[in-house]
Amino acid sequence: MSNDEKLIDFAAERDKRIHDLNDKRLNDMRQVFEQVLPLGKGKKKSKSKPKKR
Repeated sequence: MSNDEKLIDFAAERDKRIHDLNDKRLNDMRQVFEQVLPLGKGKKKSKSKPKKR
């Protein structure tokens, strides 16, 4: 092994790839949740109990 510059740390590369896949999955889930439950982009509806008389 005379060329140390060409060595690849497979564990580090795998960790990067797994991290990217997890980020992609997280972003997909976040988009789905934002479609179902929008986070304060519209006007807020107050859900208060009706007043008893």
